[in-house]
Amino acid sequence: MSNPTEDRITNLEIKLSFTEDLIEKLNETIYKQQQQIEFLYRELKAIKEQAGSGGAGSLKDEIPPHY
Repeated sequence: MSNPTEDRITNLEIKLSFTEDLIEKLNETIYKQQQQIEFLYRELKAIKEQAGSGGAGSLKDEIPPHY
């Protein structure tokens, strides 16, 4: 006959192990997402700089079609 306390401890250890694994996977996912966010931020910044340097001057010089 098994001891109920030992069974409970074993079950808790199993749950803890699964929980630790889940937390590690979530941390990896968050890290990857943060890397993607930083990459996209740099890309957006570069696009804004390109649009600001090349587009602003040419837009001022353009005459709307109705003039």
